[in-house]
Amino acid sequence: MADRVFKRLPYGISNFERLIMEDYVYVDKTRYIEMLENENNKYQFFFRPRKFGKSLFLSVLTNYYDIRKNCEV
Repeated sequence: MADRVFKRLPYGISNFERLIMEDYVYVDKTRYIEMLENENNKYQFFFRPRKFGKSLFLSVLTNYYDIRKNCEV
């Protein structure tokens, strides 16, 4: 049986750039960005339990919209 290499789980990591560069498991949720953009609400609220990816999703948004990161990756 071949040795398998498993990716690490990003428990407690809320920095998207670090998560990608250090090869952690990541479930891509960028498809939800368009849904957020099309909402007519004045404010967006993220009601989720602790350690459920709120800060990480905000970090994804930061990297997604940061024009300085356009040429990277």
